Amino acid sequence: MEETFRSLLLNSGPVSSVVGSRVNFGAHPQGAPLPAIVLNTVSDVNEHHLNAPETLSQARVQVDCYADSYGGAKLLSRAVRSALDGEKTAFQGVFFENSRDGREGGTNEADRPFRVSVDFLVVYNIT
Repeated sequence: MEETFRSLLLNSGPVSSVVGSRVNFGAHPQGAPLPAIVLNTVSDVNEHHLNAPETLSQARVQVDCYADSYGGAKLLSRAVRSALDGEKTAFQGVFFENSRDGREGGTNEADRPFRVSVDFLVVYNIT
């Protein structure tokens, strides 16, 4: 699921025109330029029937959009939402859930990137 989710973003023209290939799970490489996207699987739930596991799974993926300015992070988050919300070709469905704005911590104001976090519910077949 994670590889396909990342590919959807990398193959989206509006997203890749901003971040290039800077879409990573877990962390953004230290010293790498912004803007960038960091992905995290928050949860991945698979139900069970009496006889076997369900073939559908539901994951919640957090997409953190980082930029040097609030406006840059916000515009990137809108491109991400447009690329993913309602997606049904690679998955059973990708659905926007919520978003929130923030700023990374630190003592040097100039080195604190802006962040917009966007959460998606991803329904997919387990292969």
